[in-house]
Amino acid sequence: MDLPDDDQSFLRDLVKTARQKPHHVKWIDRDGAERVTTFTQTEVVRSNRIAQKLGISKSELLRRAAHIPVAKMPLPAVEQPSAPPHP
Repeated sequence: MDLPDDDQSFLRDLVKTARQKPHHVKWIDRDGAERVTTFTQTEVVRSNRIAQKLGISKSELLRRAAHIPVAKMPLPAVEQPSAPPHP
């Protein structure tokens, strides 16, 4: 394919992820809703490591993670239209 390297890398990673066995984790969200999150192999390894470090299950890890505040992004500066010159 004649695509930029960044696009080819994205597509390669997408196919690689699609070929991996997905891992599903059931958990309860902070609003009480039942959720199922699908992890890639890389994500399951990292979440297992974090859960083991804390001595909790992956379900409990996700429940606790739901309480982590979302990082606020600064709002982009909006340019003010310049006023037309006064005659």
